[in-house]
Amino acid sequence: MIVEPLALGTEPDIPVPVLTEITALYAANREFQALSGDFPDPDDIRPEQVATALADELARPDVELLLARSAGRLVGLVITSARHPDPADPDPWIALLMVDAEVQGQGYGRRIARFVEDRFRAAGRTAVRLAVLDNNPKGLAFWTALGYEVIDRRPDRDLGRPCAVLRRVLRTPRRAARVAVVDPGGAVLLLRSDNVEVGVHWAPPGGGLEPDESPREGALRELGEETGWTDLAPGPLLRTWEHDFTHHGVPVRQHEHIYVTRGPHREPAGPQLAAVHTEDGILGWRWWSRKELRELGAVPEAVWPPDLAGLLDAWEADGGQPAGPGAVT
Repeated sequence: MIVEPLALGTEPDIPVPVLTEITALYAANREFQALSGDFPDPDDIRPEQVATALADELARPDVELLLARSAGRLVGLVITSARHPDPADPDPWIALLMVDAEVQGQGYGRRIARFVEDRFRAAGRTAVRLAVLDNNPKGLAFWTALGYEVIDRRPDRDLGRPCAVLRRVLRTPRRAARVAVVDPGGAVLLLRSDNVEVGVHWAPPGGGLEPDESPREGALRELGEETGWTDLAPGPLLRTWEHDFTHHGVPVRQHEHIYVTRGPHREPAGPQLAAVHTEDGILGWRWWSRKELRELGAVPEAVWPPDLAGLLDAWEADGGQPAGPGAVT
């Protein structure tokens, strides 16, 4: 799928072939048109009506019309605004996202939304907003499934229709890796940390990757920095997972590789340990038995990843082999 801004050149009018495609797209969404009341007759939407509606939108500053095509076919469009008319609103807006009814349910809407988010993120924007008509539960379900949260309810500016206003924080992608070290008795070392967004939690040693690091290389480095241990190497990959939190004031979506290895039962130590733990917000550490780890899941302090006990059980059932010396790939 290719998403590109509508190029009008020196002429303000939309080219007739493109307008014909857009009109067909609008007409295919008959249910939404009936809800919105944007056209007098949702069963008879005409090119001149669509042209007028789009001209009104595009006359506003910082508004763009983006067309999404797959194999040359127009499958969707999105209208965005870099700034809301209300000067108190700091976020860009998605004014309209529409997908051809014949291809709905195939992921085009989600991909278009992510494209818009990435575009705003690259422009330095930190969140995006949109409004959903109160009489459009399908639209509300779509956007909330993408992580948008209702922050307000108010009439829209143009027609006074009751709407829910939704917002999504545009998180910065971050890669990370961790190593779950399991002692001879089956206990796992977890570090206790605090975070301004997610609160206190427990996780294996690990953290963000350097730009050119592989996950295994980063896991090995982070293990050494946060425990002082340099004689272990990441073993098998337990799982990958993603989660949201705030890293040094920046909201991130973190993609983690979780590795496992065996090691002796000992305490983290080293001359730089206190400074590293202070910088990373690490409050302490503890070896947790599998039974204790499961019980920990019943208290407010979260475990990263949340299914760590079950993952370690499956690893041991599969043989629980450690990595060889220096096994970094």
